[in-house]
Amino acid sequence: MNNKAEDPNLWNDASEAQKLMRERQQLDDGINGVRSFEQQMQDAVDLIELGEEEGDADIIKDAEETLRTLRAEAARRQVEAMLSGEADGNDTYLEVHSGAGGTESQDWANILLRMYTRWSERQGYKVELLEVHDGEEAGIKSATLLVKGHNAYGWLKTESGVHRLVRISPFDSNARRHTSFSSIWVYPVIDDSIQIDINESDCRIDTYRSSGAGGQHVNTTDSAVRITHMPSGIVVQCQQERSQHKNRAKAWDMLRARLYEAELKKREDAANAEAASKSDIGWGHQIRSYVMQPYQLVKDLRTGVSSTAPDDVLDGDLNEFMEAALAHRVNGGGDAVVDDLN
Repeated sequence: MNNKAEDPNLWNDASEAQKLMRERQQLDDGINGVRSFEQQMQDAVDLIELGEEEGDADIIKDAEETLRTLRAEAARRQVEAMLSGEADGNDTYLEVHSGAGGTESQDWANILLRMYTRWSERQGYKVELLEVHDGEEAGIKSATLLVKGHNAYGWLKTESGVHRLVRISPFDSNARRHTSFSSIWVYPVIDDSIQIDINESDCRIDTYRSSGAGGQHVNTTDSAVRITHMPSGIVVQCQQERSQHKNRAKAWDMLRARLYEAELKKREDAANAEAASKSDIGWGHQIRSYVMQPYQLVKDLRTGVSSTAPDDVLDGDLNEFMEAALAHRVNGGGDAVVDDLN
């Protein structure tokens, strides 16, 4: 690949050149990551031997802590190696939809939007907000993110489903406990090598005025675009750009991605339950519960993984949940991969 990258004719085809450079960078990052891992592990072992020779318990303690950190990293890399699906390496769209319950669910949807934005930023991914429909009083009715980065879809795909929140409502003057539901839907960005044919006569295209925070950012023209694919019932919308033409182009890309994702789901038995969860945002369809009162606990109902630090989870600390869900999915819904790196 280095030799190909030095070919002066490479950039005659910009699309192929970019594809080559991306793959080359991914391989380079992977190789350097493994070499760095091996070096850190050897350094820690050498420090332990030095500490034992000199009777220095602090050196040994620090080196053992490094090994524990590397062990966690090895487990993460083990799961990441499972991301071998045909679209796992792609960028991804992530939709948030509030469930029944008005302001409560809309506020919860907004919290989830922030959670996935924070997780993406922690991973070094680039995040774009493509569209958002604000709630009447607070929160959002729906929103769509575009998350760009290697394996973005592979990591996020297991987050599709209904998420349940239990808390003392900040909107209830009697400080009663409320249960709210919102759903997440994840589907991959597809590249030019994947052909998805859409009959435009099967689609209804609507334009509307973008919603926003007010001031200079409020769109004064009907530039936002919504496309409804009648045969499947899939609806996509985009209001990121001020130009209706650009929003329309992005909406078509999103529709092709949704149709491709639907075809992928047909091939994956493990995803059937996720597809059903889209139809009913409520009891019996949730994949994860976030309890803030009367105790604090986040629990994934598929894998049993839990955390007693919901504030950290809602700030984007999701890797443990994602790793377990990926392992669970790869194993056909059975036991998660056992970390036996002793």
